Amino acid sequence: MSPKEIVVLSGKGGTGKTSLTAAFATFAKKTVLADCDVDAANLHLLLTPRVTETGTFGGGHEASIREADCTSCGLCAELCRFGSVSEIDGWFGISNCEGCGVCVEFCPAKAIDWKPSVTGTWMVSDSIAGTMVHARLRPGAENSGKLASLVRKLARDQAQAQGADIVLIDGPPGIGCPAIASLTGASAALVVTEPTPSGLHDLERILDLASHFSVPARVLVNKWDLNPELTERIETLAQGKGCSVAQRLPYAKEFTQSQMAALPIPLRFPGSELAGRIEEIWKETQSWSMS
Repeated sequence: MSPKEIVVLSGKGGTGKTSLTAAFATFAKKTVLADCDVDAANLHLLLTPRVTETGTFGGGHEASIREADCTSCGLCAELCRFGSVSEIDGWFGISNCEGCGVCVEFCPAKAIDWKPSVTGTWMVSDSIAGTMVHARLRPGAENSGKLASLVRKLARDQAQAQGADIVLIDGPPGIGCPAIASLTGASAALVVTEPTPSGLHDLERILDLASHFSVPARVLVNKWDLNPELTERIETLAQGKGCSVAQRLPYAKEFTQSQMAALPIPLRFPGSELAGRIEEIWKETQSWSMS
């Protein structure tokens, strides 16, 4: 049987999503972790992974001019809308190529090579919470959604090889390509939000995205006591969209203190009330996702 894939998402950043994912991982059994926030991965900061396998990711192509064949006609510079072609002393060169391929197509001397570009790396690691698959995308590079899909595939492969029941995915904030890649085909989604106007607005967008891909979603309001009235509105919205609601979590300094210690909350504060509540939420979410 294929493992269940539970993705933890947030419509916006700063809701505590990654801290909760790391905490869940300490309670999860027979689970493989996947950090699909490839643009700004940070789950590794709490789980101290030791890399055991790595590979490169090619997110597109880059053009390069062969000087020996270039006739210095300058057409490539005229056509490049990104200003990536420069001319020095009659010689043309390409830097910071955006990969559109126009210069390759129209070069009259066919003097431009079109090679795959390496834009990131992926890693399989042993962490304090088990096997973890994560990645690093080059700053400003394209195809973060494609890299997130690759991370999920590698995590599934690891889960099947180990006989794991669950792939626990730390998804990115927002509703862009990596969020779509993290969510599509998942068994269930836990959406972490906060009681702020932007939290409410972005929660509605991510719930609509989950509905579009027919992924059942559950909503958890973190720091609920900062604005109880808005918390009620958020939970009412979630229920109106057919989503279940997890128990709330209060504002807690343990989140920041755990980050400073580079440890998940249950390992930094074992036996604490907060760790106990997070364990309850994980057990409830696991049972709900299996139903």
